Amino acid sequence: MNTTPAIHRLGSNPRWSDVVIHNGVARWVEVAEDTTKDAPSQIRQILDQIDSTLASLQTGRSQLLEVVIHLAEIGYLQDLNSIWDGWIIPNHAPVRACVQSVLGGTCLAEFIIHAAVSAPPG
Repeated sequence: MNTTPAIHRLGSNPRWSDVVIHNGVARWVEVAEDTTKDAPSQIRQILDQIDSTLASLQTGRSQLLEVVIHLAEIGYLQDLNSIWDGWIIPNHAPVRACVQSVLGGTCLAEFIIHAAVSAPPG
């Protein structure tokens, strides 16, 4: 008998899933929908997209567990921190790491998010 909790994949295609939920944790990646904008605009877009995904998962910012942020230039860190500090809920900050990475095309930021969820949607 298999007692491993089910893995739920949302928005799957042959290469990736939009969200994977396992054992009460949702995991997903966000990049800006409009990568023609500057870094602060892309970061704001990503945070808005995180809010939308959290809402679709019936959870919120207070349930964020971990966010790993990849920036195309570490020089964007000051902008990131300023925007992040206004977005994150006080006393509910997740574990966070920020690294400089080579990102594709005009993408200036990519976030990997883990959040606690009570149940898969649907």
